[in-house]
Amino acid sequence: MTSRQKLNLVLIAIIAIGAIWMALPERYADIAGIKESVKINQGLDLQGGVQLLLEADPPEGVTIDSDAMEGVRDTIEKRVNGLGVSEPVVQTRGNNQIVVELAGATDPEEATRIVQKTALLEIIDTNGQYLPAGTIVNTTLGTADSINADTSPTTEASPAGSPVGSPEASPVGSPIGSPVASPAATPEATATPLGDVYTTIVSGADLKDAFVTTGADGVSVAVAFELKGDGANKFYDFTNANIGQPMAIVVDKVVISSPQINAAISNNGQITGVSAQEARDLVIQLKAGALNVPLKVVQSRTVGPTLGKDSIDRSLIAGIIGLGIVALFMIIYYRLPGVMSVIGLLIYTAISFSLFKILNVTLTLAGIAGFILSIGMAVDANVLIFARLKDELRSGRSLSHGIEAGFDHAWPSIRDSNISSMITCVILFWFGRYTGASIITGFALTLFIGVAVSMFTAITVTRSLLRLMLSMGVGNNRKFFGAVGDPTPTSASAAD
Repeated sequence: MTSRQKLNLVLIAIIAIGAIWMALPERYADIAGIKESVKINQGLDLQGGVQLLLEADPPEGVTIDSDAMEGVRDTIEKRVNGLGVSEPVVQTRGNNQIVVELAGATDPEEATRIVQKTALLEIIDTNGQYLPAGTIVNTTLGTADSINADTSPTTEASPAGSPVGSPEASPVGSPIGSPVASPAATPEATATPLGDVYTTIVSGADLKDAFVTTGADGVSVAVAFELKGDGANKFYDFTNANIGQPMAIVVDKVVISSPQINAAISNNGQITGVSAQEARDLVIQLKAGALNVPLKVVQSRTVGPTLGKDSIDRSLIAGIIGLGIVALFMIIYYRLPGVMSVIGLLIYTAISFSLFKILNVTLTLAGIAGFILSIGMAVDANVLIFARLKDELRSGRSLSHGIEAGFDHAWPSIRDSNISSMITCVILFWFGRYTGASIITGFALTLFIGVAVSMFTAITVTRSLLRLMLSMGVGNNRKFFGAVGDPTPTSASAAD
C-alpha cells in the first residue's frame, strides 16, 4: 500500500470511531457533556405536539412582502423557543402564511397566544449607556414581561422622560455612519431585564421602511431606514440633542443593535459597518417590528404521535431484519467484497446518524424513510462496483487491477445517479419550505445527507478496506471474490 492509501485508512478509522461514539446514546462514554447538547429531535408524528397555521391579516393599505414575512417568522421562532419544546419548526408558506410545529408542546392555547402577537419595534434612549445585543429591557411602552402577557403591549407612545435610576456608563457602541455592533440578537438571551425603564423615542408605527443599501463610500454595506409622521420630528429632536451618544434598537424588549448617533436624523438614516448577512438580519428585524401585522389562526390542532412506542420498536426490528437480509445476500453472492461492503454500510449508518445529531435534524417518519432509502442506494452502488469487479476478474485481470478497474469504471454511473438524486432532494426541500410541509423537507434532508455519505462509504471506505485485505494477503484467493474457475484470456490480461 502506498503512503497515501495508508493515510486514507487512518482518516477512515478516525471518522468511523468518532461517528460511532457520537451515534451511541448519551449514557455511553460522554465526554465533558458534549453528547448532551447533540440529541436526535423527534418530529410531531413521533412524539406529538401542536401544529398551527397562521395567516397575515394586515390593515387596509399595508403590503406584505417576502422580507416582512421572514421577519415575522424569525420573531415567532424566537418566541416559541421560550415554550421549552424541542426544535420548533417555523416555516413560511406561500406569500402570507406561516406554519408552526411544536413537537412536545402540550398547551395549544399558550402557543397560539404567544405566536399571534405582533412584534414590537422601539428605538430607545439609553441615557448614554451602551446596551449589547441580546439585553432584555423595560421601556415606557411596557415591561419585558408584557411580551408574554395575555394582551399585546400598546403601540402608543408614552410621555418622554428620563430612565428611572442611573445606569453606569458602558463603552459607547459603534456610530451610525461608522462601524456598528452585530445587529442580531441572540435567541438564547436570558439576561434579567434591567430595573431601569428606558424612554421609547419612536416605535414600529413610526417606521416607514428599511432596506439594505451601500454606505457613503459606495462600497460598504449599510442599512437605510425611513421614518414617517411625527416620529420623524421626535427622532430629529432626540438625535440632534444626543450626538455622540448611543441609542438602542429593540424588538420585543430585546436589544438587536446599539449604534452611536453620529449626526441629527430627521426622516431617514443609515447604519453602516455591518456585514452583508448582518445587514439583511437587521432589515428583517426592523421590518418585523414595524409591520404591525396581526396573525389570525387558520388552523390549530393538537397532534398525537401517529407511531406509538410499540410501533416504533416494531419498525426498528423490521428495519434491522431487512438490512440483515441484504447484508447476508451481499456476503453470500460477493463474498469478501460483500463483507467489506457490510462494514462500509455500518460506518455509513454511524456517520449519517451522527450528522443528524450534529445538524439538529428533526426526525419524522418520512425522514426515517429517506434515511432507509439512502441505505438502499448505498447498497446499489456496491452492487455496481462488485458486478464490474467480477467481470474484470473473469476477463483475466489480476485482483489488484480488477479492484481498481471495478471502482473506476463504476464511478461515473454512481456519480451521475447520486448527483441527480441530490438535485431532486434540493428541489423537494425548497418545495417543502415554500409550502410549509415539514414532512417533505424532513424526507429530502435525510435523503440528501444519506446519499452524500453513501458516495463516501461506497467508493472510499470499501475501496480502502479491499486494498487493506490485499496488502495483508487475505484477499489473494480469487474465490474470495466470487471469481470461480480459470480466467478467460483476453487482451486485458496481457496488458497486466
